[in-house]
Amino acid sequence: MSRTVLVTGGTSGIGRAVAAKFADGHTEVFITGRRPDTVERTAKELGAHGVVCDATDPGRVAALADRFETLDVLVNAAGGLPQPAAGEGPELEAVLAEWQANLAQNLLSAVLTTTALRPRLTSGSSVISIGSIGAERRGGSYGAAKAALAAWNASLSGELGPQGITSNVIAAGYISGTNFFQGGLADDRYRALVEETHNKRPGTVEDIAETVHFLASPGARHITGQTLHVNGGAFTTR
Repeated sequence: MSRTVLVTGGTSGIGRAVAAKFADGHTEVFITGRRPDTVERTAKELGAHGVVCDATDPGRVAALADRFETLDVLVNAAGGLPQPAAGEGPELEAVLAEWQANLAQNLLSAVLTTTALRPRLTSGSSVISIGSIGAERRGGSYGAAKAALAAWNASLSGELGPQGITSNVIAAGYISGTNFFQGGLADDRYRALVEETHNKRPGTVEDIAETVHFLASPGARHITGQTLHVNGGAFTTR
């Protein structure tokens, strides 16, 4: 049976890998991004539908939702580490801008998109949001936003569960093949991130894509309200 999948932030990194994984099967895949040229190029390469959409813009998100009658899988992959604003301003204003940017990109983008698409979800649908190991330790405003994402997911799962809809977060550890650090990851920091894993390797975008694909599969219908840590053992739970 053909399914419809929407991946926000699907033009690069984890989002692109997730879209590519679903595009391999009998699935109609939609990806979003903020840059028209990147969206068009990536959609063509993946054989997906591309939609220009800033997931922090309520109007754009509402227009995105209008494209769907039903939706089987929603993957909230939009997010990242916002670039600091150019120039210097009063300290408190700079702090406020940083926190607002992180909350918008890493929490509100998922909240807005899921709220808009919620009427299109049906029994058997899945909502999967990309979190971070940064929610567990020294993550600053980024980590706080990802921690809030997990807390929101637990509430969302309780609301969607009676309708047969699952909702989970994948908390990724260090993942190579993304532009998260925007070229600013020093060699010693890279070695430290790999060393703290149990399997002594960086994560890959494919690791996350495979986990997303499983959570959207029939075998994961009794998994909901969870934060799944995919980090090679760098952060463990019990």
